[in-house]
Amino acid sequence: MVLGICPQHSKRFLRALTKEKLLEAKHSGPRLCIDLSMTHHMSKKELSRLAGQIRRLYGSNKKADRPFWICLTGFTIDSPLYEECVRMNDGFSSYLLDIKEEDCFSLFPLETLVYLTPDSEHALEDVDLNKVYILGGLVDESIQKKVTFQKAWEYSVKTARLPIQEYMVRNQNGKNYHSEILAINQVFDILSTYLETRNWPEALKKGVTSGKGYVLRNSVE
Repeated sequence: MVLGICPQHSKRFLRALTKEKLLEAKHSGPRLCIDLSMTHHMSKKELSRLAGQIRRLYGSNKKADRPFWICLTGFTIDSPLYEECVRMNDGFSSYLLDIKEEDCFSLFPLETLVYLTPDSEHALEDVDLNKVYILGGLVDESIQKKVTFQKAWEYSVKTARLPIQEYMVRNQNGKNYHSEILAINQVFDILSTYLETRNWPEALKKGVTSGKGYVLRNSVE
């Protein structure tokens, strides 16, 4: 028999459960770092897009059975991006995550870091709870690849790319457009789904939208 729970108690219970799962991730992993140290040249429009991506990422994480602990690094509360996040996200100041002025390279042991960048030679094979995964907080596709890879290289930090080339193929489209560069919330959805299913094709399907010009290998006629 299922006991009836009144909606208020149910909501309160779910909030408490979410908080417990998030705090558990803080101590035992998985951990995800959003590197926001490269946002000072962004236009207002780009900042709004990034703030929206952070909101969607946080919303997905709260619903996950196995959430990540999120750390926003290189991020100051007097920055235009912070203002935009507060404007666009209800309750942003009470989000369960870390906000740090320091960059990710000074906050964590370098050997625990893996910078996710499309330029890496190494495909991500698994999500390791002892690693801290970094996503570059950039929305300009033309600079995103070069900048994040270069930054990781400067600090001798390991890099990895999502295994799009291993599990997906280019799909012919009218624009002949193919891109492996995803928004941070799309990358997050892939990592989160993989952590839940341990299945890369299923995870990639979740985050690589048809507009990127790739489809799963087995879905090609």
